Amino acid sequence: MATITSPSPPRADAPRPPGPRRARPPRSAGFWTYAALVAFLLGSLFPVYWSLVVASQSNDAIAKVPPVLVPGGHLFDNIARVFDTTAFGQALFNSFLVSGTVTVSVVLFSTLAGFAFAKLRFRGRGGLLVAAIATTTVPHQLGIIPLYILMGELGWTGRIEAVIVPGLVTAFGVFFMTQYLSGAVPDELLEAGRMDGCTTIRLFWHVVLPAARPAAAVLGLFTFMQAWNDFFWPLVVLTPENPTVQVALSSLASGYTTDFALVLTGAVIATIPMVVVFALLGRQIIGGIMSGAIKG
Repeated sequence: MATITSPSPPRADAPRPPGPRRARPPRSAGFWTYAALVAFLLGSLFPVYWSLVVASQSNDAIAKVPPVLVPGGHLFDNIARVFDTTAFGQALFNSFLVSGTVTVSVVLFSTLAGFAFAKLRFRGRGGLLVAAIATTTVPHQLGIIPLYILMGELGWTGRIEAVIVPGLVTAFGVFFMTQYLSGAVPDELLEAGRMDGCTTIRLFWHVVLPAARPAAAVLGLFTFMQAWNDFFWPLVVLTPENPTVQVALSSLASGYTTDFALVLTGAVIATIPMVVVFALLGRQIIGGIMSGAIKG
């Protein structure tokens, strides 16, 4: 007669079959985390607030002990003195013209070149990209003298074209957009567009450009800030009667005595456009950063 044996219970030390691990619940930030973030935020904003305080005071307020921490009532008087002391209105116009033109040009040409290097196949593509990237290793100061001689030959010395034209495209922008578009635009999407009869220009305008919007916003912000804050080359090639903002600020700080209220008033005025540009491009910038983080 056959005997029926019941299966023995599993041993306690037997290995358990692997299963999905339970995700740990996210830890909530503690008090010290929020305290550190608030301290960092206040420390970052204090120089801007202090500049606004000094800009709204008279020049002798900066030497008071204890220091003045409350805005005063001289802000509009100091703003009027800034525009009376130097050609600050012309400087603002020149900086807006230079920064806006250079930003649009760099974003457009860098996106075009990035699309070509990332998605088009042509002879010498790798060598041209390496040559473009290699130009970033040359210090900017080494090209000042030849560039100034060239501007003199063109008759652009003292004119705003001498500041705009050398910055219409950058090697960093080309490399940045090449790296972004190589992963942001699938080859299958471009092939589908070609099958529908799209030319290369239409593919760029209707497919590549919308996909490059987050990276273009980041590149546009960096380019605008760099062009707005550029000081050395405008100081060399422009005249005091036709300056940019940074050159006008340096003229406010020149002289035997420095009027800090006047200088910081000009600095506050010069900071406003960058804050506005960041507010306009902030959503696209954050979207581009998050897109890169998710892909990585």
